[in-house]
Amino acid sequence: MIFEKGIYVSGSIFVKSNVELNIGEGVVIKAIQDDSQYPERMTRIAGFEMDWPSALINVYEEKNVRITGKGIIDGNGKFWWDKFWGDPPRSGGMWVDYKEKDVRWAVDYDCKRVRAVVVYKSENVLLKNFTVKRSGFWTISLTYSNKVHVDGITVRNNIDGFGPSSDGINTDSSKDILVENCDIDCNDDNLCIKAGRDADGLRVNRQSENIVYRNCITRAGHGLITLGSETSGGMKNIEVYGLEAIGTNIGVRIKSAKVRGGVIQNIWFHDIKMKDVANPFHFELNWYPEYSYPTIPDNIPEEEISDRWRLLTQRVIPPEKGIPEFKDINLSNITVENANQAIYANAYEEKPMSNISWENISIDADNGGIINHASNWSMKNVSLKLKSDNTIRLNNCVNIEQPQITFSNESKSKQTSGLLTLDDQIQQIKEKYDGISIIPVNTANNIGYY
Repeated sequence: MIFEKGIYVSGSIFVKSNVELNIGEGVVIKAIQDDSQYPERMTRIAGFEMDWPSALINVYEEKNVRITGKGIIDGNGKFWWDKFWGDPPRSGGMWVDYKEKDVRWAVDYDCKRVRAVVVYKSENVLLKNFTVKRSGFWTISLTYSNKVHVDGITVRNNIDGFGPSSDGINTDSSKDILVENCDIDCNDDNLCIKAGRDADGLRVNRQSENIVYRNCITRAGHGLITLGSETSGGMKNIEVYGLEAIGTNIGVRIKSAKVRGGVIQNIWFHDIKMKDVANPFHFELNWYPEYSYPTIPDNIPEEEISDRWRLLTQRVIPPEKGIPEFKDINLSNITVENANQAIYANAYEEKPMSNISWENISIDADNGGIINHASNWSMKNVSLKLKSDNTIRLNNCVNIEQPQITFSNESKSKQTSGLLTLDDQIQQIKEKYDGISIIPVNTANNIGYY
């Protein structure tokens, strides 16, 4: 199928097996702002299986599909952004109503927003060279699919507003995936890998595996490359390299929660550049508690409790099954310029982040960071240049090597390496400031999230 140049306003388009949809230069496929034009179908949304509006462009249970060309898919998303949180953001919409009812966790699922491109339960799919802008929700979703190649896609979601949860390219419980040569500007995770959420994700139990993300640029957004927060099915055999982050809020991001579960292993991040990234390495396994641990308030009448809410609040039994495990992760050949906090990691005492290898990494940051609940981290030729005396605090860690640390202020010029515990740091500060009394922060309770 080939379009002549022009703007085509449309509801859902379904591309069938053995078809190439060519969106040539000068062609714009623009979403009509009418919910009735996007028929609901069973899919997975942010980790849960449910009925949801079809996307603007859909590859749904098909094989051998190509979507190509240098044209534009315009999600025309401000209609759905305002429905979600008003204009300006967080001033109205369903977001304010749900916050007032103390059910903020449900608005993402109840406010049915239209995605731009979805590949669902499909095989042998190519997405190449087109631009997607202003998606109403996630931009490109690859779910329960195999052998998908995404090449040369440009995403621009912060045009004409500020689109909530406008992730760039998400791979969800899929395998044999290659994403390359993309340029992402959005308002959430730029490049992301997911595998189901909580009890429903554990029920499905489908991994994301054999995945390569390479040679991409990220700009505005919450994560250069993110694993999670939906991790229930597990992830393995993932390689990420040749990426560049320019002003992205977080670089290598890992997020999960104590109800997600899943084993994430055999991951390799290498040959990555970050500049003006506030948090280059941010591993938070107790992510966004207000959202991750939903409960239905007692004052909500029974007749107002939907089946969807019951699904979202279904408990993981036994609870231990909900503790995620991250292990066997390698990071190498990475440079970071002008960061805020170099390293933040917060896991669980029951399942610490283990066997993490760091090699040939240079970080220029304001502060060192925090590592909670970790074991067996090695560091080879890892340097950390700090603008303050705040190095790296450890809590409940075993066999954690640390980087070679220098301080940019010449009056503080010194180096340290090896294991530096919180007690070691306190002693250093006491010596420097003639025995001043130090009361350490309880790092286990001082956990931020984004």
